[in-house]
Amino acid sequence: MANLTRKTSKSKSRSRRAANMKLTQNLNLVDCPNCHQKKLPHRICGNCGYYAGRAILNTEV
Repeated sequence: MANLTRKTSKSKSRSRRAANMKLTQNLNLVDCPNCHQKKLPHRICGNCGYYAGRAILNTEV
């Protein structure tokens, strides 16, 4: 088995890995069943404050 002649530095190996660690725009938005606005799944709706058919936040103006 071949031996390394020089140790690969931390910055070299980390920069090689960092090329695959990109942020992606992969948002799965769903409609809120109460107000029909787009929201993230399993989150409280920011528009009406409902989650799973119950009012969680008081959004009165």
